[in-house]
Amino acid sequence: MPDHPVAAGVPEVLFDLEEFLTPRSPEWVRRIGVFDLETTGVDVTRDRIVTAHVGVLDETGSVIQARSWLADPGVEIPPGAQAVHGISTAHARTHGRPAPEVVAEVCAALSELFAAGTPVVAYNAPYDFSLLRYEAARHSVPPIEDPTPVIDPLVLDKAFDTYRRGKRTLSVVAEHYRVVLEGAHEAAADAVAAGRVALALCERYGDLLPAAVSELHTNQIAWARSQAESLTEYFVRIGRIDPLDPVDGRWPIR
Repeated sequence: MPDHPVAAGVPEVLFDLEEFLTPRSPEWVRRIGVFDLETTGVDVTRDRIVTAHVGVLDETGSVIQARSWLADPGVEIPPGAQAVHGISTAHARTHGRPAPEVVAEVCAALSELFAAGTPVVAYNAPYDFSLLRYEAARHSVPPIEDPTPVIDPLVLDKAFDTYRRGKRTLSVVAEHYRVVLEGAHEAAADAVAAGRVALALCERYGDLLPAAVSELHTNQIAWARSQAESLTEYFVRIGRIDPLDPVDGRWPIR
């Protein structure tokens, strides 16, 4: 993955180094990967990648590596999706690279980070990793079947601040943790913001986090399952879903 000084549209440094590093911060915060996709929709089994970003942050939140992709998804980009990320079908067809090449390179970039033991931050990780797996199968690319270690700020935020009211979208959670998010729904901006939210969570709740990132990964599997069960109970109570159709709590891939 080529080095890049800073991802477009995001501040170069988020934290003051001396203020950020505290005795509570686990060692693995010194280098974290970040990952985000923008897509044609929200169905992980059918929708396609439009843009992707894989990068690396240091403990201050500075971008030290970054790579972004624009793909031609091979299908029409619906107006609703275009309104979210701003990429039209015509633009993707004209400027995007073939989807199989993009999917293969994204998988390779993530696999390189995992092989090095670098944790990869993805906000609502099951969406991005599941969609990437189905895209890999669609294009005969070896998939990432068991991404690990992964850090999901959405799961962590729910685990450590369970009863806070309000939405848990990335933009809302970023604001809560005083992380700047410029250009929301742009893959690089979202990926970097998610990484910085993860760092902010580690700074705030470092004394509750395991020293080993592998243990944190395992903990998130249990937390995500518990959170899904709680959400299922709530949705059943308000009549939003049938008890026989529970919220899927598998993590980090479904």
